[in-house]
Amino acid sequence: MSTAPQLPPGFPAMSIEQAHRLLMSAPASPFEVEEKVIRGVKIKTWKNAPPSLAAVFEASRPFGARDYLVNEDERVTFDAHRRAVVKLAHQLIADGVKKGDRVAIIMRNLPEWSVAFWAAVHAGAIVTPLNAWWTGPELEYGLTDSGTKIAIADAERWERLREHVNNCPDLKRVYVSRSSEEIADPRVGRLEDVIGGPTRWATLPEGTLPTMPLDPEDDATIFYTSGTTGKPKGAVITHRNIVSNFFNAMCAQARSFLRRGEMLPAPDPTVQKATLISVPLFHATGCFAIMIPAVMAGSKIVMQRKWNADQALELIEREKITNAGGVPTIAWQIIEHPRFHEFDLSSLESISYGGAPSAPELVRRMKERFPLIKPGQGWGMTETSATATSNFAEDYERKPSSCGVPSPTGEVKIVGDKGQTLGPNEVGELWYRGPIVVRCYWNKPEATAETFVDGWVKTGDLAKIDEEGFVYIVDRAKDMLIRGGENIYCVEVENALYDHPAVMDAAVIGIPHRTLGEEPAAVVHLKPGMKASEEELRHHVAQKIAAFKVPVKIAFLPETLPRNANGKIMKRDLKSIFGG
Repeated sequence: MSTAPQLPPGFPAMSIEQAHRLLMSAPASPFEVEEKVIRGVKIKTWKNAPPSLAAVFEASRPFGARDYLVNEDERVTFDAHRRAVVKLAHQLIADGVKKGDRVAIIMRNLPEWSVAFWAAVHAGAIVTPLNAWWTGPELEYGLTDSGTKIAIADAERWERLREHVNNCPDLKRVYVSRSSEEIADPRVGRLEDVIGGPTRWATLPEGTLPTMPLDPEDDATIFYTSGTTGKPKGAVITHRNIVSNFFNAMCAQARSFLRRGEMLPAPDPTVQKATLISVPLFHATGCFAIMIPAVMAGSKIVMQRKWNADQALELIEREKITNAGGVPTIAWQIIEHPRFHEFDLSSLESISYGGAPSAPELVRRMKERFPLIKPGQGWGMTETSATATSNFAEDYERKPSSCGVPSPTGEVKIVGDKGQTLGPNEVGELWYRGPIVVRCYWNKPEATAETFVDGWVKTGDLAKIDEEGFVYIVDRAKDMLIRGGENIYCVEVENALYDHPAVMDAAVIGIPHRTLGEEPAAVVHLKPGMKASEEELRHHVAQKIAAFKVPVKIAFLPETLPRNANGKIMKRDLKSIFGG
């Protein structure tokens, strides 16, 4: 059974509201808040935030000699990266890119991804990352739906895309990186012919970035939603949206110091943080919460071709990684790894995650493995430009089932089925408002009007808010099961499964029943070297939740459960296990 976390005496020293008020009012505070009318709605914004991504990029200039990107045996400094960005930005302009044109990035996590992103920003384009897991027809949909003018792809994605280029009338040019073949199509060129490979970027001329006027309300990116129902929708995200997102994260960390009664530490410009990135850059978390803040802070990003726990432990030790995480499964695989004690992991300061529900047991296990670490989790979606609520450090230890609270610029409310605002601990749909809420869905006015109301985004998540303002995600509205008229929240059942010491991964789905409508079933993956039977797990769950919520069937998978690129378990793919 989980034990209560050992928190500092007298925690919390001040309330969330008091901490936010102090952060907003401190002299020369980066967290000063002002109100602005944005698209007809009065919104709280960060007064001292950079006005655009170009200003964020300029903040990286003092870090030129530092390593910025590490990818296998490739190491790219901030200065080398900047030179490649300058060269590619001017090439995009020469290719006819004008402000507001779409430039797509279609590649796995590579140093070239970051160069393509920042070059397109400085050319004034709306950067449109497409999911590197998509098939050729799906990529064609993304390119045609967005009206992309220039695409930058790696060789693997180009192979999927090449037969679809003729079906994309707006696409004028494609640059392919890391291709060993000669490409005859005159519309297609090698990215290396423009900027060379990563090991040569340091030899490029220094050059000057294009001076493109960019406003906080200008569109910066289009990120496509997960597409769990119907075609993916392109969320149009502004410069203010993105910058506000990582200011929210900075504020959440500052808040934790005040909550425990400590002064904010003075920043040390000589110390470099390092992040092991385990989520794709084409996902809002990877781009907005990791890559962009790293540029502003002079942090190092270490990439893996794909997640591998053995390699991750080696990289944490070798690269002195300070921040890791992504989704809860990654955290579990680090702390439960059978070779955990063979590596020096003392550099780790924080493991944080989102994208999927996490078991309350996880934070306790992390603190056992890393007594000094600051764990964290959050909630967000593409429509909120990544993280919207954060639960960090002692607050997370105290309330491990909560995804946290919004920043001083954010608001949350729970809305009932008749449109009424519900009170504390009542379950309804979570609505969020703040400067991170995206502008609209690209070319989809009906979906935009349905989802965004007076600055609020209707999230589709069932949630509740406690008396302190902490948000608890209960379930996705469309994933909630109804068994004979009784609501079953999948997250509650999954948390009961996660509380079993042998369970690494768990998902609950509904299977049809002739009279009850549907019943809960579960798919689990066990930790290395651990055993558990279906009967044992059902008995374990029955000790924690009502009998009607206990899975009627439990299936075991030998590998972790299938996830999409955002880290969310693809429950549709699991239904076939039970004949669905």
